[in-house]
Amino acid sequence: MESEAELFERMDCLGELLSQDVDARDVRGAKEASDWRPLWQAIADAGVLGLVIPREYGGMGLDTLTAVRAIHRLGEACRDNGMLLAINGQLWAMQMSFWQFGSEEQRRQWLPGLIDGSVVCCHAVTEAASGSDAMSLRTRAERTKDGYRLTGEKVWIGMAPGADLAQVFAVTDPELGGWGLSAFMVDLSLPGVRRGPPYEKAGHRTVPAGDLILDGVEVPAHARLGKEGAGRSIFLRSIDWERRFIFAGHVGAMKRQVRDSVTFARDRAPGGNRISGHQSISNRLADMRVRYETSRLLIEKAAVEIDTASEDPVTAPMTKLHVAEALLANAEDAMRIRGGNGYHAGETERMFRDAAGAVTLGGTSDIQRNIIASLQQVF
Repeated sequence: MESEAELFERMDCLGELLSQDVDARDVRGAKEASDWRPLWQAIADAGVLGLVIPREYGGMGLDTLTAVRAIHRLGEACRDNGMLLAINGQLWAMQMSFWQFGSEEQRRQWLPGLIDGSVVCCHAVTEAASGSDAMSLRTRAERTKDGYRLTGEKVWIGMAPGADLAQVFAVTDPELGGWGLSAFMVDLSLPGVRRGPPYEKAGHRTVPAGDLILDGVEVPAHARLGKEGAGRSIFLRSIDWERRFIFAGHVGAMKRQVRDSVTFARDRAPGGNRISGHQSISNRLADMRVRYETSRLLIEKAAVEIDTASEDPVTAPMTKLHVAEALLANAEDAMRIRGGNGYHAGETERMFRDAAGAVTLGGTSDIQRNIIASLQQVF
C-alpha cells in the first residue's frame, strides 16, 4: 500500500512533467491532439484518473479527502492550469456519475478506459440557448426500435474536439420539463457526430474546448445512464461534485503563486529598499495567503462531507464561488505586485487569464450567489 508521502512525491514528478513546454503549448492553443494527448496518458499512468474509483475497476480507491490533497499537491507542482481543469472535470463531473448512476455492466464498460487514459470523455450539457439554465435544454432523444436518436448542438464542451466519449444530456419527454431529461453515453465515432474546431480561448488554452453537434445519432438503449428521466438528478449530482472540487488543483497552484509572490517582493529592492516592506505590497501578500488558506479549507471541508455522508447542499456553490473569486483576486494581486514584470507574457500573466475563466466555468459567480441565497432559508 502506497504511503501518502509516496503519493505526493509521484504528484510532484507528474507536475514537473506537465509544466514542460507549457508556455509554447499555451500559445499554440491545443489545436492538435499531439499537444495534449501524450500528457493525458502520462496523467493516467501516474494513477491520477483513478484516485477515487475502487480498485476492481482499475482505480486506487482513495477516500475523497486524500484524493483532493493529492490533486492539491499536483497543482502546487504543475504550471498547466488547463490540464488541471481537465483532470478534475473528468474525475468529478463524469467518472463519479458513472460510478453512482451506472449499472455494473456500464461501470465495467467505461471506467477502466477512462482510468487508463485510453478513453477521454467530455461532459455535454451546455447549449447556446440554455447557458446556466441546464434544465431548458433543446437537444432531443427520441425513442427508436433499438434505443434513441439524439439531435442537438452542445457548446463550450471541454475536451470535445479530441474526446472519444461524451456524457450527453438530452430531453426524452418535453412535457415533463426538467424531469424529462435523460443522460446518455455517446461514442463520438458514431455516424452523425460532428465537432466544431477548438475554440480560441483567453485561458486554459492547453486543453481544447468546442462545439459538439449530434445529427440524428443512433445510440442503443443500454447507452442511457440511469433511468429515463433521471438526467436531472444525474446532472445535479455531477455538478455538485464539480463545484466542490473542479479547482482543487488550481488551489495548489495558488499556493505556489503566493510563495513566488513573497519571494519576488523580498528580492525586488529598487534603491536598496525591498518592496515587501511597503504596506501596500505586504497587505496584498497577506490577503493572498488568507484567500489561499480559506479556499483550501473549503475544498477539504467539501471532501470530508462526502467521506462522512454529511453533505450540506450549500457547500458546493459556496466553495465554487469563494475559490473562483479567490483565484481571480490572487492572480490580479500577483500581477500588481510585479508591476511591469507581471504584464510580460509568462506564468503571472497566464495565471491571470486562466483565473478569469474560473468565475464563469461550472456556473457563474452570480449563479452561485443565487443558489446560496435560495438555500439560506434552511440555515
